[in-house]
Amino acid sequence: MPTHRLDKVNELLKREIGSFVQRNFDWPGTIVSIQDVEVTEDLREARVWVGVVGKLSAESVVEKLNRQKGGIQSAVARRVVLRNTPRLSFRHDDSAQRGVDMVNLLDDIENNLPKAPRLPEGESDPEI
Repeated sequence: MPTHRLDKVNELLKREIGSFVQRNFDWPGTIVSIQDVEVTEDLREARVWVGVVGKLSAESVVEKLNRQKGGIQSAVARRVVLRNTPRLSFRHDDSAQRGVDMVNLLDDIENNLPKAPRLPEGESDPEI
């Protein structure tokens, strides 16, 4: 299967799985998003990368999705017509949490750095 077609299948599955998860699961105090889908060339298996930010642990979210993967696969198969409906395997993608941590770190640095003294009007910084 050409890579371009595989990319389209990955993106379509990502969108459909993401929509299903948002509609049918409740994650109190937590944002759960489908970050990526990687389908094998024979379309028999798909790794679904899940981002989790919030109160619930990533492990509990991924475990719940893997327990419910049969229902998710069935729902996706009704909306996405493929020769084979891939067996889904949910895995944690920590890039969303790393991004949140980085933004928080930058905010912390900005809030805790000493402020440079203001120069009197008309003077320029000698180092420039």
